Amino acid sequence: MIKLDHAISAPVVHREHHRDADDDRPRLECGVCGVWGGEKDEGSSIVALGLHALQHRGQEACGIASVNVDRFHTERHMGHVGEAFGGSDLPKRMPGHAAVGHTRYSTAGGSFLRNIQPMFADLDTGGIAIAHNGNLTNFLFLRNQLVAEGSIFQSTSDSEVILHLIARSRKARIVDRFIDALARIEGGYALVAQTPKKMIGARDPLGIRPLVLGKLGTAHVLASETCALDQIGATFLRDVEHGEVVVIDEDGLTSLKPFPARAARPCLFEYVYFSRPDSVVNGRSVYGVRKRMGHGLAQEHPIQADVVVPVPDSGVPAALGYAHESGIPYEMGIIRSHYLGRTFIQPSQGARQLGVRMKHSPNRSVLEGKRVVLIDDSIVRGTTSVKLVRAVRAAGASEVHLRSASPPILWPDFYGIDMPERDQLIAANKTMEEMRAFLEVDSLGFLSVEGLYRAMGETGRDASAPQFTDHYFTGDYPTRLLDREIEEGGRELTNRQLSLLVSA
Repeated sequence: MIKLDHAISAPVVHREHHRDADDDRPRLECGVCGVWGGEKDEGSSIVALGLHALQHRGQEACGIASVNVDRFHTERHMGHVGEAFGGSDLPKRMPGHAAVGHTRYSTAGGSFLRNIQPMFADLDTGGIAIAHNGNLTNFLFLRNQLVAEGSIFQSTSDSEVILHLIARSRKARIVDRFIDALARIEGGYALVAQTPKKMIGARDPLGIRPLVLGKLGTAHVLASETCALDQIGATFLRDVEHGEVVVIDEDGLTSLKPFPARAARPCLFEYVYFSRPDSVVNGRSVYGVRKRMGHGLAQEHPIQADVVVPVPDSGVPAALGYAHESGIPYEMGIIRSHYLGRTFIQPSQGARQLGVRMKHSPNRSVLEGKRVVLIDDSIVRGTTSVKLVRAVRAAGASEVHLRSASPPILWPDFYGIDMPERDQLIAANKTMEEMRAFLEVDSLGFLSVEGLYRAMGETGRDASAPQFTDHYFTGDYPTRLLDREIEEGGRELTNRQLSLLVSA
């Protein structure tokens, strides 16, 4: 138990999210990629290619740290991977056979250059760079404790806490220090760390966030998804297991299981929305799961209609499954623009209201006079959905029936997904009929939780020991939420109260 000598005030660092008021998508967490071994000075180029395949996991910022003998070269940039690391001079700028990279959307810490990863530090054992996908649920508690004990932070990212914990460990070996730090953190995470002599990968004890291992010639590769391995021509070896630490050095790969075994509970939203459809996550094809979600949706919520239309791009596989199961023709009734950057200026409210038409344009030739089944992957606040429905009606649709390929989202996330608080989630605050009226549709249907589990290849959800992390649908959080408990406990907690929380 941690010894506390005085009352601890509520956290002074807050999680910051910078999203447009009209932005209604659950934001992706981050993507990580690392390489060890292989040809001289190719590490940064390989990682850049891997990050390009993981761009969908974070489009706000990116960074790479390469190591050449014992010297690190780091670059961190706002914007996309191609803009920052697309030049042919990258091997000269960032030499070395080993590198680690990160593509980011902020879930903790806000949108600042100082928060871009990989995070780097010089320790008494040498330099170390860390890339982190996920979110620590005891980040604010640990950070405030470290600050009170004299640590100086350069960012407001939860990833920097891990560096401080490594630095403060009294273990002799860097791997043991790394494991010491893991023993203190809670939440969902996939970590890739580089030192001059090793690459270390780790996945949280429940396997909430994904991490895969591959081989490229003589080099080992770690990445968030298999699509990154495909991009660089690497061979998929296996998933890093939940609670596993892998250490890769000149002697090869060592697997460590430093913590008590627990049943895995990977995140269902990786299949619903986050992962690329060509990825295989925890042995399941994302594309296959999404098509089965559409099949289940058609079985649970059939309708007489003329055409099935996906909300591109994430709704496409489910719409294909719905069309196949229902026998209703599939058509591209909405065309998505892939060329609208984040920085496009919409100076007036009227212009912002037209933004959905810039991203998604209705195809009148498909929609006019038709009874339309509109398939989306999920519905969060509903603000984007209602604009799409209006656009489809304006293009001449006679009826619009909205179907969500995931269950109603009822609870926020704390493991790396930027979702609104519960009072902003449409399904948590309206009845089905109220949602239908708000969304201005003729009918509305959501895939059930059981239907989603069946799409995952399960017979159903085991309520006593759920097979997946599904709290956003069920309220069943797989870990304690220490920061949240402290925040909800009031501005100040006594030693006794906080001790009970920490030791729970």
